[in-house]
Amino acid sequence: MTTPTTDIDESSPRIENRSELVGWFEQGAKPRTDWRIGTEHEKFGFLVEGLRPLPYDGPASVRVMLEGLRDQFGWEPIIEAGVLIGLKKNGASVSLEPGGQFELSGAPLEHIHQTCNEVGAHLDEVRTIAEPLGVRFLGLGASPLWSMDDTPIMPKGRYKIMRAYMDKVGRLGREMMFRTCTVQANLDYGSEADMVKKFRVSLALQPLGTALFANSPFLEGRPNGFLSYRSHIWTDTDPDRTGMLPFVFEEGFGFEHYVDYALDVPMYFVRRGGRYLDASGLSFRDFLDGNLAILPGDRPALADFEDHLSTIFPEVRLKRFLEMRGSDSGPWDSICAFSAFWTGLLYDEAALDSAWLLVRDWTAEQRESLRQAVRVLGLRAPLPDGRLLQDLAIEVVDLSRAGLRARDRRSVSGDDETGFLSQLEDIARSGQTPAERLLSRYHGAWGRDVRPVFEECAY
Repeated sequence: MTTPTTDIDESSPRIENRSELVGWFEQGAKPRTDWRIGTEHEKFGFLVEGLRPLPYDGPASVRVMLEGLRDQFGWEPIIEAGVLIGLKKNGASVSLEPGGQFELSGAPLEHIHQTCNEVGAHLDEVRTIAEPLGVRFLGLGASPLWSMDDTPIMPKGRYKIMRAYMDKVGRLGREMMFRTCTVQANLDYGSEADMVKKFRVSLALQPLGTALFANSPFLEGRPNGFLSYRSHIWTDTDPDRTGMLPFVFEEGFGFEHYVDYALDVPMYFVRRGGRYLDASGLSFRDFLDGNLAILPGDRPALADFEDHLSTIFPEVRLKRFLEMRGSDSGPWDSICAFSAFWTGLLYDEAALDSAWLLVRDWTAEQRESLRQAVRVLGLRAPLPDGRLLQDLAIEVVDLSRAGLRARDRRSVSGDDETGFLSQLEDIARSGQTPAERLLSRYHGAWGRDVRPVFEECAY
């Protein structure tokens, strides 16, 4: 989740009208030569002795991890209210999710070879600090062992406000905050029309992304009945700010429509004077008009709008780029495969057009039905045409491969980006999600004991 690094004060220019917000999105459009790939992933820290979650404070803790990365690898600290809550370096950042999940938000990079190297270098740094502390990190979509009471709470102001609000709007919001990890790819658009096409294709195909990377079948030491429990959690978190956004597929959709959607999503907070003010449930439209009850007469700065966008959680989110948000976190190679999959589909015109032909006739109800089905059935979920999602997976992974081949971005050894899709091709053709493979080991070699996952899925 975004960690702000600058404060908002009286000198920050204020937004005068809605058109400025539309213009902000318009200014995000970039020529193809400037399109980049940003990859984010979260992971659970744990103490090897006792398999306990990593607390914020103590001799082996989140704070010590951050301090080690700062001191040994030159990361700059991000401080909130005198507390170290994150790091930044060379366009990348390390931030904390509510339950101590460690997140790398990668720099915008040109190709997947760079992305995978960035993730690998980060994990090497993390291991260097973690191993002497008896700490490791786990690549899964949901916490497999710890109860909510076991899970620590990170000292970030926004999370206190969110935690209190979550229980008012859904049953599983706190679980989302404290017991899930995701992987995310951030991809650019060249124009409003290009944004619309990419938004529609990627949103329709998010359930496929959920299935291909489904990796959260355990909870509190046993199978939870889902292949992607993380995806299940998002179906009952907060209907005002989550889901499949049917309006994206309506005629005339564009930046203005997304601005109107964002203005109507209830707020969480406003940052002023280094503090988070509780604005939960209030209207950003009122704020824009200078009528926010907690700041009468004040109007939002652009950074306020960016903060607000960061609290909206649909399956695909629009900022000055598009965020793919529908999948579970996993091991290093799956993180690389995730960004490769979406890059091949969205950054090649032929692949993008072909993908649209596959999904353009689906109704909002069919898209939602598929989203609901994949959390349990994975690639066995039924498609609107009667086939299985596995059939579509084979087609779409092939389209992504063709798109990557057409991009022809080479590593120093001369390889293109298509090699990063090998594991997805195996998953699609076998029909077996990562979660199903974990469940097979749980019922077999692990002897119905979830603890081996901390060895097999650790970085």
